[in-house]
Amino acid sequence: MAEKKAVTKKKAVTREGIISDYMNQVLESERTPKSVYKFAKEHSITETEFYKFFGSFEGLQKEIWNTFFDHAMSMVHKIENYNSYSNKDKMLTFFYTFFELLTANRSYVLFALKEHQDIMKNLGQLKGLRKHIKEFSGELIEETNDQKSFKLLKQPVSVFSEGTWLQTLFILKYWMEDTSPSFEKTDVVIEKSVRAIFDVFETTPLESVLDFGKFLWKEKMN
Repeated sequence: MAEKKAVTKKKAVTREGIISDYMNQVLESERTPKSVYKFAKEHSITETEFYKFFGSFEGLQKEIWNTFFDHAMSMVHKIENYNSYSNKDKMLTFFYTFFELLTANRSYVLFALKEHQDIMKNLGQLKGLRKHIKEFSGELIEETNDQKSFKLLKQPVSVFSEGTWLQTLFILKYWMEDTSPSFEKTDVVIEKSVRAIFDVFETTPLESVLDFGKFLWKEKMN
C-alpha cells in the first residue's frame, strides 16, 4: 500500500507577518521591493493576500509607523498606575517608550527616513503617526483644560497638538543623529522637550524654554 504524502499546511498570512517580511527584506537588500508581485512570490504569498491588508508599499510603510505607535500605547497602558500619572508624565512615558521601540528597529527607521533625497517623500510615511500623536496630545490638553476653572486659562487644543507633533519631529531628528551611548542624550531631549511643551501651556514657560534652549545650544557647540 502506497504511503500517503504528508500535506504541508500553508502558514497563515497576517498583517504582522507581511510587515515583518517587508522590514527584513528592506534591511537585507538595502532597498525597497520593486513590485508587489515579486515581494509576494519571494515570501510564498499571493498578491491577493498582500492586498487584503495593504493597498501598496506606501500604505504598508505608513502602517509600520502606526504599529510603532500602537505598540508604544499598549506598553504604557500596561504600566501599573499609569492612569493616575499626571498628563505630563503620561506624555513623557509615551515618548520614552516610543523611542525605545524605534531604537529596537533603528536600522529600518534610519533607512526609511533617509531613502529619498527629498525629505518630504520620507516624511510622507509619517502621516498616520502625525494623526495619532495629535489625537493623543489633544486628549491630554483637553483633560488639563477641564481641570481649569477660568476660560481664559484654557489652551487651544489644536495649537497644543500641532506643537507636540513638531516636537516629535525635532526629537526624531535628534535621535537619528545621536551618537551617545544608549542614546542617553535623546532621553534628556525628550525630558526637556515634554517639560517645555507643558510649561508653555501652563504657568511658567520662560524658565523651561530657556533651559531647553541652553541645552540645545550646548549640544550644538559640542
